[in-house]
Amino acid sequence: MNKMEKIFVSVVNNQDPLHSESFEYQSVFLSKVRPDPTNGRFLPCVLISDEDAKLFIEKRLSKRQLVDKYEAEDRVIIGKNCIVNCMKYGSYEWSKAQKNIDTIVELGDNIAVCEMIQVPTIYPIENGDFQILTGHRRFFALVYAKGYDSFEQFKVYDRKPLLTKVKQFQENASREELPQYGKLQAFQNALSEISALNKARKSAGHKALTIKEVAANLGISMGAYDNYNVLTRYPSVLRAYEEGCSLSFRKAKKIVTSVESEYKQTHGRKALNALDKQTVSESIYARMTGKHQIRTPVTNIYKLEPIRSASALKTLLTNDVTQIDCGVNWQELDWEDHASISSALIQLSQYLNQDQPQH
Repeated sequence: MNKMEKIFVSVVNNQDPLHSESFEYQSVFLSKVRPDPTNGRFLPCVLISDEDAKLFIEKRLSKRQLVDKYEAEDRVIIGKNCIVNCMKYGSYEWSKAQKNIDTIVELGDNIAVCEMIQVPTIYPIENGDFQILTGHRRFFALVYAKGYDSFEQFKVYDRKPLLTKVKQFQENASREELPQYGKLQAFQNALSEISALNKARKSAGHKALTIKEVAANLGISMGAYDNYNVLTRYPSVLRAYEEGCSLSFRKAKKIVTSVESEYKQTHGRKALNALDKQTVSESIYARMTGKHQIRTPVTNIYKLEPIRSASALKTLLTNDVTQIDCGVNWQELDWEDHASISSALIQLSQYLNQDQPQH
């Protein structure tokens, strides 16, 4: 049993409420706040003093000197009115960081002229410092706009929330401006905590939380829970969003369910095995990104479902099956398409196996 599970067991046994943390709004020095590297909003970065930021802007300190001083290789330097991408130029990491930088600069410019509506959320850790719970980009934007040596208002919890990842998901799920990838990743992290909580509940003799209770703890409706559940079913969905896909969740969910349905029908599956899911995941990625895969049949062999009776076998061998009303439009069938032919044969064999007179 890991540390988290032990804490959950103690909470369950003591019947403590899950969301009992209190908070207040306080002014805190930015230099006392620590980003959370396990958070999906985290950006590998170093935060520099206002003095060094000023020297860099005035060209009295070079990028190389900053990188050496702060050990900023393969990270992003953030300071007052300066932000420097030190990732390898042209790499995937550089491009990903650059997108975050553009957002941070835009947020910082807004903060410089107007008050922030939703302040970052933090909780106390050791040595009088604080850990960011939610609002990483807003925090980075504050450093960019006001300087690392300044102090700003934060929403401060009295202690680390028991369900940290659930709390992060709660506070971010309703924000329309957040990228879909971050929301899906936050949902997966929150479910991991819920899973650990359920394990603790069972070990203490309690029932696991129902789906309805899970949705309530996440602060979302059952419909929204279903959407998130479908969209995190395949890793390719998160991959597509991480690479910049901008489809709405509604459209992405439709793609997932459509590809699943088509695959099951084509291959005569009621449930998908691991190999099926891998193929479906690849097809979903292709549709979401527009990177269509070349149609190459896994095999040139055509298979029917097992024929379950002598009468069905007789019908198959002694009749022109294209004249049997089994639901296949033989006139419109694409005889060059392996998947279409396989689907037709499966449909035919399913029809023949039914206990009904054949014509």
